[in-house]
Amino acid sequence: MKPAERDIENRLNDHVKALGGLSLKLTTLHTTGLPDRLCLLPGGRCLFVELKAPGKKPRKIQTYMHNKLRGLGFKILIIDSKEGVKDVK
Repeated sequence: MKPAERDIENRLNDHVKALGGLSLKLTTLHTTGLPDRLCLLPGGRCLFVELKAPGKKPRKIQTYMHNKLRGLGFKILIIDSKEGVKDVK
């Protein structure tokens, strides 16, 4: 059975906490397409994480926003598996 997006999110939160960081849920009323989480890691590192159910892809508005953020120099990860959480370093 494939994990739900919520299960992947829980794994991400635990992983970031174990690294000594914070995993902040991004919610907004006026901006669509923002990634699900902002991960703040030791050493002043930060990255945005888009969580997806296994095999799912970001919507067009999400891809647009990811590209805008990358253009500003931010790192964006798209994670659709529990194993993918290991890419957060």
